[in-house]
Amino acid sequence: MIGLERGVVRLVPYDEDWKHAFEEEKQRLQAVIGDYVLDIQHIGSTAISGGVAKPIIDIAIAVESFEDAFVCVEPIEQIGYEHMGEYGIARRHYFVKRNPHTTHHVHMYEPGHCDWQDQLLFRDYLLAHPEMVDEYTALKLHLAEQYPLDREAYTNGKESFIRHVLRMARSKDA
Repeated sequence: MIGLERGVVRLVPYDEDWKHAFEEEKQRLQAVIGDYVLDIQHIGSTAISGGVAKPIIDIAIAVESFEDAFVCVEPIEQIGYEHMGEYGIARRHYFVKRNPHTTHHVHMYEPGHCDWQDQLLFRDYLLAHPEMVDEYTALKLHLAEQYPLDREAYTNGKESFIRHVLRMARSKDA
């Protein structure tokens, strides 16, 4: 089951169905913007087994050029997304799908964008290190209890852990 009310922080245990929900949405996106897509990846906590997540499917799409990707906005809106612009991150196209609850987020970047690279690196590192998933889960549960109606504070509370994981992942690759 996916979907979350706006502004609410509610975490649920990992659900294998999230993989299928991602694959279905990936096919919808491919059907309407496939000619412009370099890659589509499942990111965020719904892509990481063994933990907890807000039940919203996060999708990252790599496109050749931020400017050229404006042609993708209307087709993505046609399949139920709202285009939010860059939404605080330069050179990102951000989309939200609601039904009426938020079910999907799409983050569209050029492949060299640091957020594209960081999201994949973070996901892959956690998938390879289940003990870090446990640590991340404990942190998220604590933050969700502390900030049940403040998604921004919840997100900000995860920032130092995410930076720590990215440093470890990069040092491993160095």
